[in-house]
Amino acid sequence: MALLFSLAAVAATLSSSVSAAATSGDLNILSFNVAGLPAILNDNAVPGDKATNAEHFNYHAYIYATDDHSYRTATSGGAAIGSGLNTLSNFDWIDFAREKWGTCSDASGADCLTPKGFTFMRLIVEEDAGTEAGDEVARAANLQQVADYIDTWSIGNSVVVYGDTNSRYTRSADGITVFETQNGLTDGFVQLEKGGVNPTVETICDNPSLINTCETVDKVLYRGSKQLSLEATYFNYESSKFLQSDGSILSDHNPITVNFTWAVSSTRRQSGFWGGPHGNWFNDLESLPATPKASVLSFRGGSRLDSVGLTLTSGTTLTHGGTGGTAASLTLGSSEYWVTAKLCQGQKSGQTRNFYILATTSLGRTLAAGTSTSDCATFSAPSGWQIVGFMGQDGDEMDQLAFIYAPK
Repeated sequence: MALLFSLAAVAATLSSSVSAAATSGDLNILSFNVAGLPAILNDNAVPGDKATNAEHFNYHAYIYATDDHSYRTATSGGAAIGSGLNTLSNFDWIDFAREKWGTCSDASGADCLTPKGFTFMRLIVEEDAGTEAGDEVARAANLQQVADYIDTWSIGNSVVVYGDTNSRYTRSADGITVFETQNGLTDGFVQLEKGGVNPTVETICDNPSLINTCETVDKVLYRGSKQLSLEATYFNYESSKFLQSDGSILSDHNPITVNFTWAVSSTRRQSGFWGGPHGNWFNDLESLPATPKASVLSFRGGSRLDSVGLTLTSGTTLTHGGTGGTAASLTLGSSEYWVTAKLCQGQKSGQTRNFYILATTSLGRTLAAGTSTSDCATFSAPSGWQIVGFMGQDGDEMDQLAFIYAPK
């Protein structure tokens, strides 16, 4: 069983995840923005050598040379080429993507010098810029771009957004509240240090900061889901842990840490994914009634798997994919449940897609569609559970697919 949630890094790093056997645990995020442009362009008033301080953009290799995290994103390039964003993690992810800002501003500096933006991934839980008018407009557009991306690619998922937002709650034109109002995210700083009330009086943090009640532009925001709950339990500016040997700062930003406790839902689980990260994201979690049960399975397939669908006893119909191929259906009995699904994947037009599905019920009856390949995986609901929905990505065919489980 794989449990996933979405992560959007506005600017910095992350770590997270746990073993498949666990149903609860802790997740730690460290966000640290560093002045990685060549010193001739920007020294950010930080003493010391940039390579020694392991700052990013042009100094990426110095970080990775001594890092021992198991999973690390590849650099997107140095200054003027890359975004300077990377993730180091003890645990794996899928569907990693880099998104460039649609709007930038040079009103107070050279923010358009390099292709800044945000990164996105589905993490497997199992295993200050200027304030000119142009800057404010660009910043609000950037945050809106992330919020819209979440609405499209993280439907039904737990989400963590973290990094340098260049925004403050006391500057309404920044638009930082869009994550709260549009995506239902909670700011760990506001929750734990401000009693849940957004700051209305600007407080500037010293660097290094010795208190947690001042506000920086670096944020960690989150939400849980019906499948995986998240709760922020700890917030701290980890400034004393990121200093040079002489006590000087490493960056003009204070690094921040937020600890989350997470727990798997007692009524919803999911399988791992099979296929490729193409097409449009979908997730049936929000469409399921309190006690779902499949009554009819409906697939379409030919050379590949065109669509998957099921009708619940409540009357809700869930269908994903296209209209090609040959239709096949299976009506389940009142005490019969869908318990196992075999998927086979292959290559079509240079992309990985699902070619075949074989569903098996609790009575041993089967329904198949598509064409089998040699690259297959079987997903079985835990004992006492059943398959009641889907999540993944689709278009005219089934690109990526996972299954939602609920108790019988």
